[in-house]
Amino acid sequence: MKNAIGEDWEEIWLEPFIRHLGAERRLSDYTVRNYRAAVEAFVGWLLADGGEASLEPLLSRRVRGYLIEAQHRYSKRTLHNHVSALRTFFRYWIKQKRLQVNPFTGVTLPKLDRPLPKFLTEKQVRRLLDGPMLLLDNEAITPFLAWRDRLLMELLYGGGLRISELAALNYGDIDLPSGVARVLGKGKKERLCPLGAVGTACVRKFRAEFARATDNRDPVVPGDDGIKRIYPRKAQLLLKRYLALAELPMDISPHKIRHSYATHLLNNGADLRLVQEMLGHANLSTTQIYTHVSIGRLQEIYRRAHPRA
Repeated sequence: MKNAIGEDWEEIWLEPFIRHLGAERRLSDYTVRNYRAAVEAFVGWLLADGGEASLEPLLSRRVRGYLIEAQHRYSKRTLHNHVSALRTFFRYWIKQKRLQVNPFTGVTLPKLDRPLPKFLTEKQVRRLLDGPMLLLDNEAITPFLAWRDRLLMELLYGGGLRISELAALNYGDIDLPSGVARVLGKGKKERLCPLGAVGTACVRKFRAEFARATDNRDPVVPGDDGIKRIYPRKAQLLLKRYLALAELPMDISPHKIRHSYATHLLNNGADLRLVQEMLGHANLSTTQIYTHVSIGRLQEIYRRAHPRA
C-alpha cells in the first residue's frame, strides 16, 4: 500500500515535520503542539476508520467523512486551525516529494463567526490597575508584591504584550530612556513596543527599590521569589484576583487586556498600521477587527452630540 501508516508512522512522518516547524519555520512551542495534535487526531481517525490506513491515495470522501465527524468534536475555530495544520503537513511532504496531492486543499469548512473582541473601558482599566495599591494601603500584601503586580498589569496594558511575551521580557530588552521594549513575539519575530510613561516609571521604581535580580538577563516581572521569571499561569491568576477586587467580569483574560489596549489606541486616533506593528500582527485584517469597536464608539459620540442624530 502506497505511503501506508505503520506502527512507526510518528518517526517517519510526524517527527520530521515537527522538527521543520520548530527549526525552520521557528513557530512557537504552543503552535507546534497544536499542529502535532491536529496530525495525531487525523491519523488516529484514519487508523480507527476501517479503511486503508494510508496518507496517499486519500479519497476526498474520507476527508469529508473526517471533517463531518470532527465538527461534532471541535468548535468551528478549532476545526479551521486543525485543517490549516493538516494542509501544512501535506504541503511539507509534497515539497519533500514523498506525497503528490494535498487532500485538504479547497475543502469546505463551516463559516467562522467573528465576534467583536471583548474589552474593558478606560475607566474599568483604571479601576483594575488601582488594585495592587489598594491592597498595599490595607496592608493585605507586601510592597514587593504590590509593585510587582502593578508592574505586571501596567506592562500588559501599556505595552499590549501577550502574556508569554511579558513573562519572557528581560531588563536588557528595555531601553529605559525611550521607554521602548524589544519583544520577541509569535514566529520569533521581533518588534518594538512603547511601554508608556507610567509603565516605564513602574519598571524604574521596581528595579531600583524591589527587584532582587537586576542584570540585563534577569526577568522584568519575577515570581514571588523575586528572582525566577513569573509563569504565565501565575500572571493569569493574579489578574483574576484584581478583576474580582475591581468588581469586573471574571472572564477578562490577559489577551482581552491586549484587546483593550488596541481599542483604546484606535479610539483616541492612533493609526491602524502603527497599531498593527505594535501588536505584532502579520496581517492588517487581524487588527482591523478593532476598528469595528472604534466605529461603534464614533457612532455613539455622534448620536450624543449631533442635533440631527
